[in-house]
Amino acid sequence: MKSVLDLGCGNRKKPGAIGVDINPNAQADIIHDLNKFPYPFEDSTFDEIYADNTIEHLENIICVMEEIHRISKADASIQIIVPYFRARWAYIDPTHKHFFTIGSFTYFDPEHVHSKLYNYSQAKFKTERIVFNEYIQHQGMLKYYYRLLKTFAEKWPVQYETHLSSVFPLDTITFYLKTIK
Repeated sequence: MKSVLDLGCGNRKKPGAIGVDINPNAQADIIHDLNKFPYPFEDSTFDEIYADNTIEHLENIICVMEEIHRISKADASIQIIVPYFRARWAYIDPTHKHFFTIGSFTYFDPEHVHSKLYNYSQAKFKTERIVFNEYIQHQGMLKYYYRLLKTFAEKWPVQYETHLSSVFPLDTITFYLKTIK
């Protein structure tokens, strides 16, 4: 059976996962401040780690990714959902400390030039794919507009981010990563 961790689970804990949250009123199994290291888990514990709208609230993304790397098994699946930096939702919440683009996790991917030039961390992850607005459902005619925009953004993410995202912003970005050990 796969071991799954839901970081910052709140009251929407992923079924079958161990939930961690700072809020004692959340559906968490473990109450822990994710800004405090180390996390209360042994090395190489989890097959999957899920963080839905969590890491943008944390102080130090590099330390968070190093902890995720430490507690994940080799080739673990990591799913991180964050507000896209162009979305108005990214700026509404005064507790957001970080903003994310399509290249935000390239610094942890050893095949990417960012990781090679700016080796900020020994934590390594392969970016498998990125998905825009994965869990957002639009209604009516907007549904078709967003489906077309999302398709373009996922097929040509650099062109979308460079030329269209400032005028036609999407809301969230999901990063699918694999742990490299």
